[in-house]
Order: sequence, then structure tokens, then C-alpha cells
Amino acid sequence: MTISISAVILAGGQAKRMGGVDKGLQTLHGKPLFQFIYDRLHSQVEHISVNANRNQAIYATAGAGVPVFSDNIEGFQGPLSGILTALERADTDFVLFVPCDSPFFPDNLLEKLKSAVDFHGVSIAYVHDGEREHPTFCLMACGLKDKLAAYLASGERRMLQFMRQNGAVSVDFSENKAAFTNINTLDELQQFNVQ
Repeated sequence: MTISISAVILAGGQAKRMGGVDKGLQTLHGKPLFQFIYDRLHSQVEHISVNANRNQAIYATAGAGVPVFSDNIEGFQGPLSGILTALERADTDFVLFVPCDSPFFPDNLLEKLKSAVDFHGVSIAYVHDGEREHPTFCLMACGLKDKLAAYLASGERRMLQFMRQNGAVSVDFSENKAAFTNINTLDELQQFNVQ
């Protein structure tokens, strides 16, 4: 069975560990972080949008017209809020999610996650690097939007708990662990900029 897939870059957080700056717009080698994500995603998925809760016009301009949307739930409720809005907006069967602060993720991200969804017949597949789980790197069925809305309405925000409750499978990327390095602070960003 062929499933249709779109992608969303998650850039809607408050970036508290970066002092509250808009993380996706911080520059790495002269280019906004989210642009690295977009360029890497574009070889894997045709339709890409950005979930951002501030500076939408800057994202749209920097991304040369990439669709940008904010969470439907106000108040920076975490990545699941952006994911819910994305599932509600999508006209595809599944959405591939990637965080805006991990510019080195592998070119076979979608391929491996989709294989796991197909093989196991599940609605969610997410990345495990051999040591840590990375739930914001995930492929999720749009059919889960009502369950996710109810989960968030109950006050829950824990991403892995929602995924486990809905039969998610983790996908082993331990052969490429460094690809999921994320940049959490301005100091870390500076270190990558001088490399």
C-alpha cells in the first residue's frame, strides 16, 4: 500500500536553554538552523512546512515561501501541540517530524521510519540512536489526531507516553548516532560554527 507523506520542521519551542531566542533562526555557518533541516529533508520529502510560534514571516521569507503555521493551542505547550496542529492541517496519510535543532540527521531517515511503519503495521515510528530515544524524529499517522487532541486536553504533554500508548515502534539508528546531535545552547552553536 502506498502512503502519502508530508514533513514538518518543529520550530515552535521557547528555546529556554538558548536564552529564549528563536532556535530555528539561529545561524550555523551563515544559514538559519531550520534551513539546514529543510535542505536535508527536501531530498526525502516533497511537501515540507514549518511549525513556528513566532517570527512566521521571517521563516516564510528565509524558506523561500515554505508554508509556516503556529500551534492551535496557545502558550508553548510543547512539541505535541505542534504535532497535533500539523496532523490536523495535513492532507497526507502520515507526517514526518524533525526538530529544528538537529541539522545532521541522516538521508535515510524517512526510508527507515517508513519501513518500520510498513513492516509492523503501526501508526508511529521514531528514532532510537542505540542509547537515547529521539521522539521528535518520528513518522506519525494523521489518523491519530483525535487521540492526540484528547491526550493533550487531559493535560498530558509527555511525548513518549503518547507514542507508547499508541503502539509506536522505535527504529535503530545506532550506526549513525552522531547524526542526531542537537544544538541546545548558544555555546554549542558557537562550537559548531568554528568547526
